[in-house]
Amino acid sequence: MKRVTIYDVAKEAGVSLATVSRVINGLEIVREETRVKVEDAIDKLGYKPNAVAQGLALQKTTTIALLVPEASFGYTGQIINGLIDVAKIYKYNIMLHTMTEGIVDIKDVIDDVIKSRVDGVIIYNDKLMDQELIELNKYQFPIVVIGNRMSNQQISSVFVDIEKAVYELTLQKLQQDKKYRVAVIQDRKNDFTTAQMRSGIQQAYKEMGIEDEGYIEIPQEYRRSYDYFLDNIENLDYNFLIANRDSQAISAMNAAHERGLSIPDDLELVCLIDSKYNSMVRPRLSSFAIPSYDLGAVAMRVLTKMLNEDEVEDKEIELSYLYTPRQSTK
Repeated sequence: MKRVTIYDVAKEAGVSLATVSRVINGLEIVREETRVKVEDAIDKLGYKPNAVAQGLALQKTTTIALLVPEASFGYTGQIINGLIDVAKIYKYNIMLHTMTEGIVDIKDVIDDVIKSRVDGVIIYNDKLMDQELIELNKYQFPIVVIGNRMSNQQISSVFVDIEKAVYELTLQKLQQDKKYRVAVIQDRKNDFTTAQMRSGIQQAYKEMGIEDEGYIEIPQEYRRSYDYFLDNIENLDYNFLIANRDSQAISAMNAAHERGLSIPDDLELVCLIDSKYNSMVRPRLSSFAIPSYDLGAVAMRVLTKMLNEDEVEDKEIELSYLYTPRQSTK
């Protein structure tokens, strides 16, 4: 779809570029009749003024907006470090915007992004945010999404294929021994990643001709996964559990210990995100090493190319992961 520009608005309204700029910037020196014509043209064409159109001529602000869900702060440190290191090389500043699910409206966040007059946007997308991306897309920013595979004319993405990682591990276990039953633990704080993990497990079961959901849903009456596992760990239909976060894996591990189960003899556990706590607990948790720093660094480099209108050969960049077996698996 052709990008609507300030030139298109001027042509539609039959006025000069300077007049359109004055209307966009709210200057009082425009006649009311002319202002209405310009505003009607903006609405008709669906034009969304960016920082350039809002009184900055063609100058760049050299500022990048980083949108991060507040709930993911514990896992974004290395991503932000990668972003900052590359941003320094290309002399860009990073402006952090946070989103709190159910509290902060994405439109308010977008308003803040627009007012900050940034050149581009990087989103750490650890949740499914289709509507948010639709809203951002209207403003015609160059956008790089971290954590989810997607692209179009102005969106690129850098990600690790979580679905494939869980699929390959599950398939390996099912092929190793028919007694294995693998399941993903529901993560209420991250429906998007949970869906990716479930899809990977279900694909492996289907390939092996086994009918199984491979999913442990935590009922709403349980506020903590630990309480659920304390009540149910002895009667699970699964003997190999994959958790998204370390807290979930440790909750299952502690409940198993309290019920007299041995890990990994009676139950094996894997944590998707390889946090520092995975090596601190006993037994140490097997996990996937996700290249968080590289996700941030590559995302920033891709955005600099987009901002400079350099060719981006691959708009969907997949980074590799490493499975690290420890004491919680055989």
